[in-house]
Amino acid sequence: MQLDLNLLTALDALLEEGSVAGAADRLHLTPPAMSRALGRIRHVMGDEVLVRTGRTMTPTPRALAVRQQVHALVQQAQSVLAPEHEPDLPTLTRTFTLTWHDAVVNAIGPALLATVRSQAPQVRLRLLGETSTDSSDLRQGRVDLEIGATAPELPDVHHETVTHDRLVVALRPDHPGAADGLTLDAYAAADHVTVSRRGRLRDPIDDLLEERGLRRRVVAAVPTSTAALHVARDSDILVAVPEQMTRAAVRELGLRVLPLPLDAAPIPVVLAWHRRYADDRAHAWLRTQVRAALQSLDTPD
Repeated sequence: MQLDLNLLTALDALLEEGSVAGAADRLHLTPPAMSRALGRIRHVMGDEVLVRTGRTMTPTPRALAVRQQVHALVQQAQSVLAPEHEPDLPTLTRTFTLTWHDAVVNAIGPALLATVRSQAPQVRLRLLGETSTDSSDLRQGRVDLEIGATAPELPDVHHETVTHDRLVVALRPDHPGAADGLTLDAYAAADHVTVSRRGRLRDPIDDLLEERGLRRRVVAAVPTSTAALHVARDSDILVAVPEQMTRAAVRELGLRVLPLPLDAAPIPVVLAWHRRYADDRAHAWLRTQVRAALQSLDTPD
């Protein structure tokens, strides 16, 4: 059956107003247009719906039987099609999945979780590590929000650069090669560990060194910045890490931080989400909390 759902709205108005003229005025239609709608309703339902009794119209038993159901259906349709209201955070029940580098989780995870628990106690967060291969998790709806260092190129993925970080060198306080600071030659001569979820033993720092005719020795690649910082704490190996994202971990491990003796570009911190969430008020609230947590890292403790 090919149904015109507008007939439900017309039927609801007719049963509420009890007249063609009243229903027409309610729906901003002309009386002839409403009469035609009543004729179509009668045809679809196989019932007169409203019958004239003198100067008024009386609903049929069938019309009386479906009156409440029709009104409820119209109200539900209006609710579905109406613009979304701001979420009621204390009662919001939802699980958000976020894919972040481990340094980001360590840097803002605790503060974000505390904010979410205080504002929306029934919301749950799934904080996943980055995968070893590129994926379409945002497109497929498996992930709600990503944080990375590059802007996505997919046209259906929205993004914004929230802040920037910079690379610094983390090392143990009594490192023998950096008692008076870290020169470029001393940096290149030291042993290094890279942070790569794919196990890469080379990163853009090697390109910057080679532009200056220098090479470094990378002795290992580890998947997380946390692991790299532990390596630096227990050896003379150097690791380059983002300053803001690892500040708390560096402090907890008792490491020393020195400027990278290279002119490395700032690291963008990019928030990305699929356009299906562009008008999702609950998702927008979460983005606001994540953005605030990231921006709070700009100010040292």
